[in-house]
Amino acid sequence: MERGGARGFLPPFPHFATQAIHAGQEPEQWRSSAVVPPVSLSTTFKQQAPGEHAGYEYSRSGNPTRNCLEKAVAALDGAKYCLAYASGLAATLNITHLLKAGDTIICMNDVYGGTNRYFRKVAMKMGLNVFFVDCTKIECLEAAITPETKLVWIETPTNPTLKVTDIQACADVVHKHKDVLLVVDNTFMSAYFQRPLSLGADICMYSATKYMNGHSDVVMGLVSVNCDDLYERLKFLQNSLGAVPSPFDCYLCNRGLKTLQIRMKQHFHNALAVARFLESDSRVEKVIFPGLPSHPQHELIKRQCTGCPGMVTFYIKGNLKHAATFLKNLKVFTLAESLGGYESLAEHPAIMTHSSVPKEDREALGIGDTLIRLSVGLEDEEDLLEDLDQALKAAFEDHKA
Repeated sequence: MERGGARGFLPPFPHFATQAIHAGQEPEQWRSSAVVPPVSLSTTFKQQAPGEHAGYEYSRSGNPTRNCLEKAVAALDGAKYCLAYASGLAATLNITHLLKAGDTIICMNDVYGGTNRYFRKVAMKMGLNVFFVDCTKIECLEAAITPETKLVWIETPTNPTLKVTDIQACADVVHKHKDVLLVVDNTFMSAYFQRPLSLGADICMYSATKYMNGHSDVVMGLVSVNCDDLYERLKFLQNSLGAVPSPFDCYLCNRGLKTLQIRMKQHFHNALAVARFLESDSRVEKVIFPGLPSHPQHELIKRQCTGCPGMVTFYIKGNLKHAATFLKNLKVFTLAESLGGYESLAEHPAIMTHSSVPKEDREALGIGDTLIRLSVGLEDEEDLLEDLDQALKAAFEDHKA
């Protein structure tokens, strides 16, 4: 990692750390001139006369603490607007409510298991048509678009196999067609490493539970847009559907943003060390990490990102018993779902995060018994590598291949 940024990647977005600390946080907005935005827990706000208020009426419709967070995230995304929701899936729900029965969604075939489950088992039952397509192949995306298509949903990198999609190329294809929206789930990258709106996306969304908050103590979703009309429609849905985060969670996420830059740099540093270690280990079949030259879309991610997050996926040699024993013997890494916190986590996608994906689809995507997903945290590099080494040793001592 060079001072100016990661070698070969886009340069860092200008003024990122300063915006993360100051955007939307002006002390002058508070009567007390508090430097740290206070937690506004009130559900209702005094009006000077009927219908005359100071910008807030009811906390579902708008809240001062949430407003600070939304302004900060908009600045970090290079966006005009941001809206916060009770979870990443609440954000997904609100975006989907932009559509009507009979409309079609094209979704990247390799996505977060909760997104897959929502589209298959909820949205489709509400009259929406959903088709899963490998959007890393632009010709497949182009062939899938019909007059009924109203939304294209991509993750990049994907969860859990870390495929990288060319956002600009997708935007060019999508925007040949009138009234089709391109949504990018930017959860894995965070605003620090990737700005989908600048690459042509209409909507950038996050599970802020992950890197944007970064401390594994908040469940939240975020949506950023530039279009005035799109913002007004989503703002109406945010209020009407009511899936908003608590003021305290907004306070915590807002605080998490202040260290986003330094956290993401360290996640990248540690993940690269872990990926290199695993790639050189004879007990590992294959490592998937976009920051490695061995990744098939390594050059693409360097063109559209400023670096890589702490997500590393690999196939352990052997079978399910080897994978399970490895995971059970980890000591620094915690066996748990989720990702993007300061702590290192490990999980088995086929059994845990992606168990709701149909088995035949998992197998087609390569989400098998020996696939392991790591969320590499901020611990000391040597401790992480030692932990991986001892767990691999335990897996192959207990179960000879």
